[in-house]
Amino acid sequence: MLRYEDYTTPALAFKVTFVKLVDLIVMVYITNSLLIPFFLYKKKYGLFVLLFLLMILISSVTKMYIVGRLTHDPTIFTLGGNLKGRIYDNVIPHFFLVIAGASFKLVFDQINLQKKMAELAKDKAEAELNFLKSQINPHFLFNSLNSVYFLIDKNNPDARQALHKFSDMLRYQLYEANGEKIPIEKEIGYLQDYVHLQQLRKDENYEVQFNCSQDVNNFSIEPLLLIPFVENAFKHISHNAKGGNFVKLDMTRSNGYFEFVAENSCEKGIYTTEQHGGIGMNNVKRRLELLYPGTHQLKIDDNEDTFKIYLKLKI
Repeated sequence: MLRYEDYTTPALAFKVTFVKLVDLIVMVYITNSLLIPFFLYKKKYGLFVLLFLLMILISSVTKMYIVGRLTHDPTIFTLGGNLKGRIYDNVIPHFFLVIAGASFKLVFDQINLQKKMAELAKDKAEAELNFLKSQINPHFLFNSLNSVYFLIDKNNPDARQALHKFSDMLRYQLYEANGEKIPIEKEIGYLQDYVHLQQLRKDENYEVQFNCSQDVNNFSIEPLLLIPFVENAFKHISHNAKGGNFVKLDMTRSNGYFEFVAENSCEKGIYTTEQHGGIGMNNVKRRLELLYPGTHQLKIDDNEDTFKIYLKLKI
């Protein structure tokens, strides 16, 4: 504790106080902004403890050196003197003060996590309610689709195949996409069916590429997470009569991350981010914030003639 009588002048007392305050602020900042997020929260406990203790030691030695120079007391900044007393007066207070500062961050982070979990539960409940309100009898729907399927002439295989894929997509949405996680293979199959239906509507002026790396397998993601980006690409594709219209979808896996890229040609002044109807771009951004907090990266490049979305998820 700082006492006025410990120093010869008020100016010196102020300087020493300033040094101690800055020293404490820097340690708390390093702990809360670097050590806790990048080591403690990532379960690197041993490295966290090592770096924390090393920081305390370096900071204590640095502070004692500066204070010793300011007070012209060589017993503070040299190796001689009362080493045990200096550890008691400097290192131990540092340890407990920084721990106290870190505890505030841990408490606030826990409160924010609880808020996000509550928001996620609320959003899921609302989504389920909206789904139930809009859901029709699936058995009647599939029976109707089967009836239409058999009414289509057998000499028109494209129409039959399109209806079959549509039926598969609908079955996926109604029955398989209601859980919290879905195998990536099923999600990719759903995207492929959607892309195939879109290709039936396009002519040779439109190029569609669907590239999925072979190692994109054996992990799960939230259902219907990628389809808004694919829908967005087809919705806002350019319509140049001379060609050059394209949609490119790429999915890869690398170093524990799933990377998804959706790129499409567009026309300046025509493209507008979807605001109403469907899930929407803004809603899927919100889903990512709630479902993958701190474990996703979303980049959007809106150029003059192309629109590109890059999504990176930790799996």
